[in-house]
Amino acid sequence: MVDRSFGDPSLAALYDSLHPWGPGDDFCHGYVMGAESVLDVGCGTGRLLGRARAEGHRGRLTGLDPAAAMLVRARRREPRVEWVLGDLRSQLWDGEFDLVVMTGHVFQLLLGDEEVRDALKAVRGALGYRGRFVFETRNPTAREWETWTPDRVREVTGPDGGTVRVWRETEEPAGDRVTFTETFVGRRLHEVSRSTLRFVDPGTLSGLLAEAGLGVVERYGDWRRGPCTPTGPEIITVAAPV
Repeated sequence: MVDRSFGDPSLAALYDSLHPWGPGDDFCHGYVMGAESVLDVGCGTGRLLGRARAEGHRGRLTGLDPAAAMLVRARRREPRVEWVLGDLRSQLWDGEFDLVVMTGHVFQLLLGDEEVRDALKAVRGALGYRGRFVFETRNPTAREWETWTPDRVREVTGPDGGTVRVWRETEEPAGDRVTFTETFVGRRLHEVSRSTLRFVDPGTLSGLLAEAGLGVVERYGDWRRGPCTPTGPEIITVAAPV
């Protein structure tokens, strides 16, 4: 089931304002521009592949997302990219891509081990022999969710020019899962989206990758390619078929 923050057109219209281009996009953009064929899983509004095409990428660019509202925006952004509605369970590619990416912490939406195994198996199948899989997940020991509190309100400009106020509120963590609500309030807008994310530790992550026939080639703790540490914000992984 698609989270409301992605599936509702009025909320999808706010996504790029709430999540502007940043260091993570720069990191992945470099890999995209160096690959002939790219699959972006959970491509959202199409920002990453759209920029690659606009900057002269001439190869195959394919964006996959289960939220139709996001793909509407992606198609408007760049019609020269192949935008596919669905997820890794509904599509089958056989060694067709040099690079698979998951950005924006999409990996954390995979909640159960079997769901993760199915997704990683599909990624492995989509990659060519020398392919790479690039993705990130928040480091659980950094406990970022503790900063998602109602007093930390963000304000962005909505499509109608009005101000939209956005804040998060978390529930008590359940094992490695954190559920939170995200509230959007603006002119003629009052929506609440509820989401659950999984915070996977590096050892578990490496084990799940190995089960799918993928090995860790590089791993970083931040977008400057610093090492993974208990206090680092990210677990950024570059994996390859083994």
